[in-house]
Amino acid sequence: MWFIFALLSAIFAALTSILAKIGIEGVNSNLATAIRTVVVVVMAWGMVFLTDTQSGITEISRKSWWFLILSGLATGASWLCYYKALQTGEATKVVPVDKLSVVITLVLAFVFLHEKVTVKAFIGCVLIGAGTLVMVL
Repeated sequence: MWFIFALLSAIFAALTSILAKIGIEGVNSNLATAIRTVVVVVMAWGMVFLTDTQSGITEISRKSWWFLILSGLATGASWLCYYKALQTGEATKVVPVDKLSVVITLVLAFVFLHEKVTVKAFIGCVLIGAGTLVMVL
């Protein structure tokens, strides 16, 4: 089941890039990010209430709060940078560079989460990095 959701995530991320590139024309990138963020907030809270999970908010630990807040700040910074890059660059070049986050995530997971680096993951990282270079040059 995780694979289906991951694949849907990739499809929606691709749509996000194309729709954003069209929609950001003539719009300040920070304003565009703020509009997108409001839509995401409304959608996310809508899902919380639709699934009746809002009562779980009181059970969140202090540590989880801090890391969720930091994750939110990182997401905001990522979106601001992404929209600025998308506004000033070609989607076919911005998106592959943005997807280097896969490689960076694997490195950070190894360093901070002590996850295993398999030969397969290492080769995949090298190929993603090489593929990104090929696409942007």
